[in-house]
Amino acid sequence: MPRYFIEVAYKGTNYAGFQVQKNANTIQAEIENALKIFYRQPFELTGSSRTDAGVHARQNFFHFDSNAITDTDKAVYHLNAILPADIVIKTLRQVADDAHSRFDAVSRSYQYTIYQQKDPFLDDRAYYYPFLIDKEVLDQAAALIKANTNFQSFSKKNTQVFTYECTIYVSEWKAENECLLYNVTGSRFLRGMVRGLVGTMLLTARGKYPLDKFKDILAGSDASFTDFSTPAKGLSLMEVKY
Repeated sequence: MPRYFIEVAYKGTNYAGFQVQKNANTIQAEIENALKIFYRQPFELTGSSRTDAGVHARQNFFHFDSNAITDTDKAVYHLNAILPADIVIKTLRQVADDAHSRFDAVSRSYQYTIYQQKDPFLDDRAYYYPFLIDKEVLDQAAALIKANTNFQSFSKKNTQVFTYECTIYVSEWKAENECLLYNVTGSRFLRGMVRGLVGTMLLTARGKYPLDKFKDILAGSDASFTDFSTPAKGLSLMEVKY
């Protein structure tokens, strides 16, 4: 049976996350429903990267198998007409029968956005953080992350993984359009990892932790000093690379 990759983007504000859940609306549930309405048959999607409730994505992927697809461009047009305004299908393409949207990905890129001057137009997609921040310390902390490989102290509890090892290719802060953007690209990410990194870097840049303390948290396995409180709305999955 032919296999397809479906590329999506979404604003996660109104959803309980990416993957189907009982008694909660999700990105996957909306797209499966749109496919079912258009093709009049059920579809089961496999996602490339789970995002938590409220997290956005500029690019994410599902794959599925189906004999129903005859015209991918037509499918994209009609599915977008069915989907709510905060979810869009960008592309639909046939791939190799053994291609896997999750396991074939070689890297994922995230961006976390903070702003320090009150702005109602940023409120639903960025974190308002009106505190004095030392940008140089932020940069130093970001560089330490790139040099690290074990991120157990930045993984939320009750996460079932075989390893905490992650390779980070990009870890940097940039100032852009009156916002501070944290860009991070890695081979994989643990549950809560990016938000934990951002929150703990921000505490360090405010002087709440010395930089040596941040180094110790990175090097250790204790998540009790990691700040996971940064809100989901500031986080966006930017790219999944194959």
